[in-house]
Amino acid sequence: MRGSFLKALTLKATAVGSLPHKNPEEAIDLIFNEFSEIPFWPQLSGVDKHEEMTVQYIQGIPGIIYDEENCKYYYDAQSDEFFEALEEFFMDYEAIVNEKDFTNLDKYAITSPFTSAIPLYLERFKAGSYDFAKCHIIGPFTWGTSLCDENNLCAFYDETYREVLIKGLTLKAVWQIQQVKKANPKATVIMFMDEPVMSQFGTSAFITVKKDEVVEALGEIAKVVKDFGALCAVHCCGKSDWSVLIDAGVNIINFDAFAYSKSLGAYAGEMSDFLKNGGYIAWGIVPTLDKEALEKTNLQELEQKYEAAVDDLVKRSKGKIDRETVIKQSFFTPSCGAGSLPMNLAKKAMKLVNDLSKSLKTKYGVN
Repeated sequence: MRGSFLKALTLKATAVGSLPHKNPEEAIDLIFNEFSEIPFWPQLSGVDKHEEMTVQYIQGIPGIIYDEENCKYYYDAQSDEFFEALEEFFMDYEAIVNEKDFTNLDKYAITSPFTSAIPLYLERFKAGSYDFAKCHIIGPFTWGTSLCDENNLCAFYDETYREVLIKGLTLKAVWQIQQVKKANPKATVIMFMDEPVMSQFGTSAFITVKKDEVVEALGEIAKVVKDFGALCAVHCCGKSDWSVLIDAGVNIINFDAFAYSKSLGAYAGEMSDFLKNGGYIAWGIVPTLDKEALEKTNLQELEQKYEAAVDDLVKRSKGKIDRETVIKQSFFTPSCGAGSLPMNLAKKAMKLVNDLSKSLKTKYGVN
């Protein structure tokens, strides 16, 4: 990516997505007060169950059937209705992605009750002056392994339906990018794909999933996101085979850097190429997945953990990565969403990640 992005992102802070708020206005206030450099729109499942991550993106995707009463959903890729909708869906995708014809893009919008925050976010974003907007979709591997048909077959194993999910999520990403552009044409969107299940890739749970299938799924979305002028990130709240994300062509790797702070070192060779090509590391250094750790941690501990992780990556690269490069190509998030936390701890996490950003920017002379 262009070098100007690199300088602008250095040591900044944003967050992963979910918050525990039941009042969307209060959530938006918190975000724009704490994350004035990279504000994000929040998932608020406490406002409505439709905002839960695996449900929030189903609008407009053919074949998905949602059981409101039992709060469950599945896909049906065998019905006549599905095949009729599928032809129109692929035509829409071709027009929107390849021809930049946005006539039917709103069919793939995220609207109420699937979000309470996006309209408020866009209103606030338009009223201010921001260089970046952090947006997000669920990742195709996570969605494809959590969405099943009535026979319990995961969508990721169904080649046809996997393609539907990939293209559907791509359209969700493009819709968000276009909404931000309308609000502020000069802002750069950072589009996160939330992939918690990537931490299980390569384990016995998904032993039949091939690496190139995951790379292709992530890569197809990443390419379109970048073609539309945005940066593409993948969030995995754990450790993973980071070479998958690098091979997929993402700009940013975001991971749980509190619990797995040194996991990047095992891929020092791949990380060297990633950083040389302008990639960024978004260190999920504030422990939102561990309430006890979050209660006990402080700014000093987080700084020390970050510095130690940087030193480990540099050391294990055996001279291929220098410390200055890692620091210049770092920014910060909590380790995962804060939606399951009590309000006081969620607010502490948001404050800590910003305090860390400010402290390290002062230390390293970053404006």
